[in-house]
Amino acid sequence: MFHQIWAALLYLYGILLHSISQCPEPSQLTTQDVDGKEFPEPHLGQWHFIAGAAPTKEELATFDPVDNIVFNMAAALPPRSSSFARPFARKCGSCVPREWIYHLTEGGTDLRTEGRPDMKTQLFSSSCPGGILLKETGQGYRRFLLYNRSPFPPEKCVEEFRSLASCLDSKAFLLTPRKQEACTQSSK
Repeated sequence: MFHQIWAALLYLYGILLHSISQCPEPSQLTTQDVDGKEFPEPHLGQWHFIAGAAPTKEELATFDPVDNIVFNMAAALPPRSSSFARPFARKCGSCVPREWIYHLTEGGTDLRTEGRPDMKTQLFSSSCPGGILLKETGQGYRRFLLYNRSPFPPEKCVEEFRSLASCLDSKAFLLTPRKQEACTQSSK
C-alpha cells in the first residue's frame, strides 16, 4: 500500500514538474489576420532584424558580421509568392543588397525559398508590439529570428525572445548592434 501511494505521488510530481518546465509555444501565423486580411498582406513592408538564436554559434554565422538588416517584404507574382529584398549593412559600412523569393505553402503560412528546397521558414506571432518570429530550418541548421517594425523595440521584447529561444534549446544568441544607419534599396 505504501509503495502504491509513493508511486502515485512521484507520478503526480513528475506531471507537475513537466508542466512547469514546458516552453510556451508561440502561435504560428494563420492565413487570415484578425482584421480579416489574408496573409501576407498584413506583413508586407519593412522589418528590422533584431536578434537570432540557435543551438550552436555556427548556425548564426551568416549574421555575425552584420550591423543591421532591413527586410522589405513585397508581394510578388505569381500569387502565393512573396519577395523579400534584404539590403543590409555590414560592420565595415558597405551595403550588400540581396533578394530571395519565398513561396507560400498551400493553405498555410510556411515559406519555401526559391532555389533552396531544403530550407523551410515558419512564421510565428510575437508578444512584442510590431514583432514577428521566424523559425528557419535546413540542412544542418535550425535558427529562430526576431524581427520588428522598429529598429529598436523595447528591451523586454529581446529578453522574452532570448528566454523563449533558450527554453527551445538554443544556446547561441546574437543581437545585432544596429549602430550604423540602415541601408535602403537605393543605397549602393
